[in-house]
Amino acid sequence: MGTPEFAVPALRAVAKACDVVAVVTRPDRGRGRGLERGESAVAEAAHALALRVVKPERVNGEEALGPLAELAPDLFAVVAFGAILAPALLEVPRLGSINLHGSLLPDYRGAAPVQRALMDGRCGTGATTLWMDEGVDTGDLILQRWMAIEPADNAGTLAARLAEFGAPLLAESLTLAHAGHAPRLPQDRAAGSYAKKLAKHDGAVDWGRDADQVWHAQRAVTPWPGAATELRGRRVVVTAARPYHRLATGHEPGAVIGIGAAGVVVACAPGALELLKVKPEGRAEMAAAAWARGARIEVGDRFTREKEAHA
Repeated sequence: MGTPEFAVPALRAVAKACDVVAVVTRPDRGRGRGLERGESAVAEAAHALALRVVKPERVNGEEALGPLAELAPDLFAVVAFGAILAPALLEVPRLGSINLHGSLLPDYRGAAPVQRALMDGRCGTGATTLWMDEGVDTGDLILQRWMAIEPADNAGTLAARLAEFGAPLLAESLTLAHAGHAPRLPQDRAAGSYAKKLAKHDGAVDWGRDADQVWHAQRAVTPWPGAATELRGRRVVVTAARPYHRLATGHEPGAVIGIGAAGVVVACAPGALELLKVKPEGRAEMAAAAWARGARIEVGDRFTREKEAHA
């Protein structure tokens, strides 16, 4: 059971290790600017593997429960499916349901573990497999592995690395469960944290924060919803940046205080951030230095908080 690209490596790993009788994914949805209906990434991968694909409108409804029960599965393998499974559905597999989660539980339960770890400035994260229960990522733990967060990571690149990193962990957990050897390590439900799903307003760059905090937030909201700011009334999305540690504080937050071959240096409070790549309004992503030359950005210009994102 899975839907987005994050679940595709896990599907491939599980298909090599197990007998996959069906792949359950969300129904086709509108995608792109034209909102043309298209299959989920998991459905496309399942077809390539010649696996049966099931797309119930209501996974917890009788129209899905009956057919899934008729398959008599030993286990459910669940990765970023996009819906909470009801108790009746969790009772269908003979041995239980196993979930792959992109954090080291109990930290970052919930929908956005990758983004929240970046936003908090963590140097590492990891993958966890767990037995599913009625809570949100609260079941007994099976396996966990730690992975470093690289300075160049954003939410997109980190999620892609975690997907590949966690895929064999899920296959191993299913194999252990089928043999009756999968651990059940209870979580402390009072410990850890909850990773709330991002909203569009989370992308608004707040130059009045510490430079490291602005950098962490920029990475967390890339590629969605994007680290958006305004300059001269025009929207600019910062797609890559790094802290800049070679100047004194005291500049107005958002002020351009340097333009060089590497990028555009913008004051925070305190510290500064060097913009490396940007996506100006109506244009493709480009090097910040090239954008600054073309747009004739000057020292003293000031970035402000994006009105639409702030609203």
